[in-house]
Amino acid sequence: MNKTTHRLYVWTMVLIVIVVTIYLSYSGYSYYQTSLEERFYHPRHDWFKPSGLYGHGLGIIGTFMILFGVSIYILRKRYNFLSKLIRLKHLLEFHIFLCTMGPILILFHTAFKFGGIVSVAFWSMVAVVLSGVIGRFIYIQIPRTIEGRELSLQEVQKMKSDPLELLKGQNQVPDDLEQLINTATDSSGEQKGIVAKYLIDHKRVKEIGRFLKTTGLVKSKRKIIIKAVRQEISLSNRIARLQTMQKLFKYWHVAHLPFALIMLIIVVIHVVVTLAFGYKWIF
Repeated sequence: MNKTTHRLYVWTMVLIVIVVTIYLSYSGYSYYQTSLEERFYHPRHDWFKPSGLYGHGLGIIGTFMILFGVSIYILRKRYNFLSKLIRLKHLLEFHIFLCTMGPILILFHTAFKFGGIVSVAFWSMVAVVLSGVIGRFIYIQIPRTIEGRELSLQEVQKMKSDPLELLKGQNQVPDDLEQLINTATDSSGEQKGIVAKYLIDHKRVKEIGRFLKTTGLVKSKRKIIIKAVRQEISLSNRIARLQTMQKLFKYWHVAHLPFALIMLIIVVIHVVVTLAFGYKWIF
């Protein structure tokens, strides 16, 4: 999957989530904004209620999406299932899509009515989704191979390059420019927050860009150098916080997995109790 195809793949999933959410909100707006006491008298109550054809269907599809998303990712990660067909990185993105879309469908399945053990499952699901977003952020901070294998510190350090090499062939590289690039691409010793570091890096890249304009380099060459500087800054930042992110990723599993298990266990209990009360598969 090349870069363009990958972007199309990701944005297609993002658009599906947005469009489906808007559609579900719009189609059931009049019902969902009706108070719980008056919903029984709503003309489409039998359609939108959790046990109705529409509501029941959303619950089944949403649950299936979550179970499938979790299962296929675990099989790929732990047992190399489909390893020849799809990279772990791309499957993780599909896992995130399914486990975002599934909870949204389940949210509309509940018709925004929470109570009893179902509320525990719902808030566990919310915790899983939110922790998944945090986990995704931590995951992308750790450099990996194209197959998704986590790189060691030594392997990452070997990836470093020198953007100044691109200026070879010039009569002379100004000392100020060399110092700017070296300062921008060296994150060692800097103890700043992620947002503060991002703003500082952005400012430094702008300064380098302005300085390059004074060297007489053509625009295409300047763009190549700026791109190399950005890549080197990103790599330096990842190296600087690699060990921290690796520890955070281990701690993240401690939070993400229990919430996921709680949610799945309560979903099973919910289905069993529903069947015990006489509700049946509506399809």
